[in-house]
Amino acid sequence: MFTGIVQGMAQVISIEQKQDFHSHVIELPSELSHNITLGASIAHNGCCLTVTQVTGRKVRFDLMKATLDLTNLGLLQLGDWVNVERAARFGDEIGGHNMSGHISGVVTVQQMISSPNNQTIWFECSPSSMRYILPKGYIGLDGCSLTIAEVQEDRFSVNLIPETLTRTLFGQRKVGDKINLEVDPQTQAIVDTVERVLAEKNR
Repeated sequence: MFTGIVQGMAQVISIEQKQDFHSHVIELPSELSHNITLGASIAHNGCCLTVTQVTGRKVRFDLMKATLDLTNLGLLQLGDWVNVERAARFGDEIGGHNMSGHISGVVTVQQMISSPNNQTIWFECSPSSMRYILPKGYIGLDGCSLTIAEVQEDRFSVNLIPETLTRTLFGQRKVGDKINLEVDPQTQAIVDTVERVLAEKNR
């Protein structure tokens, strides 16, 4: 489980590509590199990955075809950075909302509107995911727990404070970038249940 509070960014320092399979190594900030064991979970841009090798601050992960196809991790190149969050432990403060690290798909940065103290970003989203995106609801974007600001037919927006822009990749994002999306599981469960009940009543 994750909280959606990105703890920092890590650089991809090695990528090994095979057919339908990648392995990559990131170098963690020193404050996030303590007590990492094989099999531990660390989120990359919100996607839960399993540690397969540890050498000091350098940590290796394997990515299978489904992960490469469904997330923006398949687009990573040597030298790129990712948002990272280590798995939550019992007793940790939940500053965002409960997140599983299971990515629903990607959305595309469509518009960025900057003002002196915050930034609004609009994302284009597929119809299948838009069903679960509601104003003032929770959403996970590249591992960040955020509140949805506005919703239109095929897009939605979030508002970002300077701290989020500094701490995460959102300070470097640009129009056209692909962002990992995790919909709120409680919202998804409610929407799916309501749709199923209505469909049964209309039979």
